[in-house]
This record gives sequence, C-alpha cells and structure tokens, in this order.
Amino acid sequence: MTPPHAKTWSPRGRTPVVRVRGRSRRRLSITALTCYKPGHRSRLIYRPRRDDGNRDGRKSFSRRDYRDLLIAAHQQLDGPLVLIRDNLNVHKAAGPREFAESRDWLTIYYLPPYAPDLNPVEGIWSLLRRGWLSNVAFSTPEHLAQTVRRGLRHIQYRSHLIDGCLTETGLTIRPT
Repeated sequence: MTPPHAKTWSPRGRTPVVRVRGRSRRRLSITALTCYKPGHRSRLIYRPRRDDGNRDGRKSFSRRDYRDLLIAAHQQLDGPLVLIRDNLNVHKAAGPREFAESRDWLTIYYLPPYAPDLNPVEGIWSLLRRGWLSNVAFSTPEHLAQTVRRGLRHIQYRSHLIDGCLTETGLTIRPT
C-alpha cells in the first residue's frame, strides 16, 4: 500500500505532501493473461489475490491458482491455448510442466531469462501504475483492491489498450 511516486501539480512554492501510514504487511497479488487471436478482440483475464495478513497464510499465488486460471481461460476462450510465460520459478516448476503435458489444448513457451520488454502483461501493469494507481494514497487494503479492479476492468473493456501492449513488445501473431 506504499504509494508509487508520480508527478503532480501544486501551487508554486508549495511542495505537495501526502501523508501515509507505516508499511502494511498486507499485499495484493495479481496474475493476468493477455489473450490474442487474429480476427478477434483481444482479451485480458486476471485474478487478484489479497493477503489477509495471517502469518501462516499464503501471500502469493500457488501452482493451483495458476492452473485454475488457465482452465478458466480455456473455458472462456473455447479453444487451444499457446501460453508464453516469463521465467518465474512457480512457472518453471515440475507441477505446471506436468499439467501442460497432460493437456492437449495447452502449449507453453518461455521468454528468455530476463525480457520484460517482450511480455505484453508488463504493459498492462505499466498502464495500471501510471493511470489508476498514481498519486493515490490508499487508506485501506480494500481501497487498494477496489482501485486495482476498477483499473483492470477499464483496460479489459478496451481491447485497443491490450493490443497496444502487444505492439509495444514488437512481437506479432501469425496464424499457423
């Protein structure tokens, strides 16, 4: 909930000050898929996960969460998926590999070890940070979650923004 730094306006000679509380242990994790198919509208499918602050609870996504997202995407898109992933350790583990091998509708490719410029989802995060999350001091975890959902929903319904994230990578889609 620490606010991101961004430029803002203020009267001349008065530096704007935003007071925030101390760091919160709670966090909001989000996983997302940008979906592209030639001749169809681009789609954004995402899932947020709030850390409830419980010391024993899981703070981030598990392999099961990623698997459930892929199954939901397959059902929504009604067709085979070609998934291009970054090298997050959860993505490279044995469980997701075995899951992909057991599904004929899923093919996975991995980006080079550190290539955020080739990942369209990084563009989604950039849009979110520069737009809905900039210059906001979140008062509660619920306020943060609500603002993130609103921003992602806005992006989700504007396929030209999702297309722009793919264009920014320099990658193209060719039907086989």
